[in-house]
Amino acid sequence: MTRRMPALALLRTFEVAARHLSFKQAAAELHVTPAAVSQQIRSLEAELGVELFERLTRAVRLSPRGESLLPKVRDGLALLAEAVDQACAPAATELLRVIAPPSWASHWLLPRLPDFYARHPEVEIRLASSSEAVDHAGASNVIAALARAPGDGRSELAVVFGSGRYAGWRVDPLLTPEYLPVCAPSLARAGAPLAVPADVVHHVLIHDDTLNHAGDESWGWHRWLQAAGVQRRAASGGRHFSNAVLAIEAALAGQGVALAARPIVAGHLACGALVAPFPLAIPSPYTYCLVGRRQAAERPAAAAFRQWLIEASRRET
Repeated sequence: MTRRMPALALLRTFEVAARHLSFKQAAAELHVTPAAVSQQIRSLEAELGVELFERLTRAVRLSPRGESLLPKVRDGLALLAEAVDQACAPAATELLRVIAPPSWASHWLLPRLPDFYARHPEVEIRLASSSEAVDHAGASNVIAALARAPGDGRSELAVVFGSGRYAGWRVDPLLTPEYLPVCAPSLARAGAPLAVPADVVHHVLIHDDTLNHAGDESWGWHRWLQAAGVQRRAASGGRHFSNAVLAIEAALAGQGVALAARPIVAGHLACGALVAPFPLAIPSPYTYCLVGRRQAAERPAAAAFRQWLIEASRRET
């Protein structure tokens, strides 16, 4: 028949009293009176049916049974304390490093990251932006960088704006953006009229040079003006910027009309910081996609981010 375990409080009192070999000092540590310690020790001895301490005139010492019991009680209490600490400790954080184009990272991902953290507090995103993630040639340097990344247990993912064809990698298409003209409300009100598409030729055109895919300057403003039926030979004139972030900032500052991806400027359009004078939008021949090593993409943090990102992109679409 299994003996009923004594109350944990009694065993704790025994361990403290045995460590100090003093009921008075044990009482001070436990914040009770010496009489209470003495009573709890007597209760434990009565329950076990053995004497644990030898009472001397001015001191106590462990009996042989007490000396035998003490190491096991001490170890047991330590194991219980460790178990409680582990149970109460916050969940371990898993790092996830993500590389993305500057405009997508700053204007699309950052405003949505609080939603991801609310759903997955156990994941910490280490976000880096890089123009190398704009891959018009089909062989992004970011893909090569992922291939060289050391296997240190951290997941490595890249959001790439390109063809979406990367053999040997796990590729998840996210969204294919449409491009439309945008400008500051002040420019639309006070500048030359923007009533019909042909009016844009009377404004400074802001160029995001990353739209010239693989050096093809027939895209960007050239393509939009062609779709709008506007004849202009010098569509490359105006102000040129190396990436969409700078082009959008120039548009926000009222410096001209920019051709921007609708998902990237959706927040600015919604709050009125930018306006879209014409509904005509042209689809990009390239897409945003999530790229990663196949094994890394299945790790918990990467899998959680991948699922969340795909769902968020579908809502955007």
